[in-house]
Amino acid sequence: MTAQATATTPALSARAVLLIELALAMGGFAIGTGEFAIMGLMPEVARGLAISEPQVGHVISTYALGVVVGAPLLAILGSRLFRRHLLLLLMGFFALGNFASALAPDYHTLMAFRFVTGLPHGAYFGVAMLVAASMVAPDKRAQAVARVLMGLTVAILIGNPIATWLGQWLSWRYAFALVGAIALLTVLLVALFLPLNQDEPRNSPLHEIRAFHRPQVWLALAISSIGFAGMFCVFSYMAPTLLEVTRVNAGWIPFALAAFGLGGIIGNMAGGWLFDRLRFQAVAWLLLWSALVLLVFPLAAHSTWTIFPAVFAVGTMVSLSPALQTHLMDVATDAQTLAAASNHAAFNIANALGPWLGGLAISAGFGWTSTGYIGAATALGGLLVFAWAWKLQTNAQTSGEPHTPCCGGA
Repeated sequence: MTAQATATTPALSARAVLLIELALAMGGFAIGTGEFAIMGLMPEVARGLAISEPQVGHVISTYALGVVVGAPLLAILGSRLFRRHLLLLLMGFFALGNFASALAPDYHTLMAFRFVTGLPHGAYFGVAMLVAASMVAPDKRAQAVARVLMGLTVAILIGNPIATWLGQWLSWRYAFALVGAIALLTVLLVALFLPLNQDEPRNSPLHEIRAFHRPQVWLALAISSIGFAGMFCVFSYMAPTLLEVTRVNAGWIPFALAAFGLGGIIGNMAGGWLFDRLRFQAVAWLLLWSALVLLVFPLAAHSTWTIFPAVFAVGTMVSLSPALQTHLMDVATDAQTLAAASNHAAFNIANALGPWLGGLAISAGFGWTSTGYIGAATALGGLLVFAWAWKLQTNAQTSGEPHTPCCGGA
């Protein structure tokens, strides 16, 4: 077991751990609101900048590309910093990016600002997950990760509907300004509650890169990139689907976002609980559930009585997040910071892939509900990658290779 793998946070009271988790989750709330609010405001952004809705989908994909680029890059560059300092820098940068997005004068400037804003996203989550896992016993790590990710799912339940309502009432620009303010609040909370751990081991950038060579790491990232794409494919075009297929009033869009967020909260906690019990096998069951939910969505989208339960069910796909995050920390060993951050880069490859595939199908004339069928195909693709990873893991266990959970316990 490496020094990096055994790193723990000094003994903290239950109250201190709760406050740290709250501070870290607030950052997830800011990021989740900033990432997903534009999806609920797709018609408003399109009208405000005189562009098409698929072009707004490209703005979403550009943010995701920023996450993909920034997650490994900033994790490597920040590997010599203490986690507390790195979290403060990343969230401060995220705040500035959102304030800049609120002031973007045109389509191309907004694209550039959203790319820059996405850069700290993955590195923040990666470092936050390591801090959360280091404060609890090894068999509670996935649930600790899920509690921090709760900020992301609460953002979908509360933050996004509020941002959508604010954007519909005033302007989509106010939604990004709100996200910037929440990010600044996160900086304050992390500074107040997360102590500096002087004994925290820090890697050199080259050591992180050298350790990041294991097939299981890359397969875990591939599952995230492919298997999660379906959720983003459906969610990115949910607002126009509600307007054009279900034919509800635009005032119902925040309620649909809230239904998705409630599903995300339940799925997030269920995913952490299931992984702590079934380990990697939990990922297969979650991918099967995702494929089923996405296949049902196109049928449910035609009725107001079924669309909201279907959106709730799509939200439960968030359950993949804590499961894959914890599995990746298990298999990464010496590359903890880079691996944890790269998982969120993989999620945002999914965030770029899903809207792109959905946009292609919609532009080709297959209709708004085609996103569900495309999403189901990506979930099944993720399941195929899981089968490959499971076979490698089984072979490794048969040959007697050691397997060590990351991060240690409190």
